Amino acid sequence: MSMNPHEIEKMIKKGIPQSIVTIHDLAGDGNHYAAEIISEEFRGKNRIQQHQMVYDSLGNKMGNALHALSIKTSVPDSQ
Repeated sequence: MSMNPHEIEKMIKKGIPQSIVTIHDLAGDGNHYAAEIISEEFRGKNRIQQHQMVYDSLGNKMGNALHALSIKTSVPDSQ
């Protein structure tokens, strides 16, 4: 079972409102993606905390419908 990139984007934006999310399908198989997320909510958090926020927004999809997700997070002024 694969996952649609728009569904991934929607889930992340729901979990991290007002974020800018870009999803890239790395293998063309609907299972391996790269996500770039820019959000003010990441400010003051370390990289692990930022990534945990992303994983939390995806719920049980990680490891099930979504097999691999490379994550790059940043705050708006640190791009």
